[in-house]
Amino acid sequence: MDVEAIEDIFREHGFGDFRWLNGADMVVAEWVRMKCMFGCGAYGKSGCCPPNVPSVAECRVFFQNYCKIAVFHVAKRVTKPEDRFDWSRDVNRKLLEVEKAVFLAGNQKTFLLFMDECRLCLKCPGLRTECKNPKLARPSPESLAVDVFTTVRKVGYPIHVLDDYKDEMNRYAFLLVE
Repeated sequence: MDVEAIEDIFREHGFGDFRWLNGADMVVAEWVRMKCMFGCGAYGKSGCCPPNVPSVAECRVFFQNYCKIAVFHVAKRVTKPEDRFDWSRDVNRKLLEVEKAVFLAGNQKTFLLFMDECRLCLKCPGLRTECKNPKLARPSPESLAVDVFTTVRKVGYPIHVLDDYKDEMNRYAFLLVE
């Protein structure tokens, strides 16, 4: 794997704020799945969210298959909560371009975790089997039980719970490479 070439791809696509971590450093926790089940409006309504994803135990094993994971930091300030949806959709689409470029550079295990719910479609059918974009749809880190707070702090990124949507958001996507 040519890390420098991969990093060039990131920068060419406008993602210059990233850090690397090992798959063993991905913190996977049951509490994250519970927050999905009891607190997230997308639970059961998205083909990329629980219960349409592997179990927490399977997710933990999955991340062990990767020695290099890029953590992308994307910050944004919005004035209205709903403004984040279009922004997230746009960022996720750009991240898909990065994933494709890294894959085509010879990294066959490349897999993206969006920084937010999939949101590629304005209306998700709710089941993976009915997905309108099955080749492009990706889960968020949280849907795979990743404790994003603890994980990104391991590489020195800022993250905290926001109490006002006017505060700057620090969002994170993960590109699993090899």
